[in-house]
Amino acid sequence: MAPLYPFGEKMHTQPKMAAWQKSSFCNGASSCVEVAPLADGNVALRDSKEQDGPILVFTPAEWAAFTAGVRDGEFELEALTAGA
Repeated sequence: MAPLYPFGEKMHTQPKMAAWQKSSFCNGASSCVEVAPLADGNVALRDSKEQDGPILVFTPAEWAAFTAGVRDGEFELEALTAGA
């Protein structure tokens, strides 16, 4: 699943105005993943340590597929190494 705008291409000012949220799994850590819904319906993702760094943007369908994979354990270390 390739992001719609890899590494922030064509992102202009939307992410700066986005309502970024850290994952609830961060437990107050400063180094975490942040996600933001965008006005055009897409979803932005960034590293909280690099707030001016690369931003990945996903379509709603791509985001739904990714979060479904997370819930199904598709990205667990054991699942990733078993397929290698």
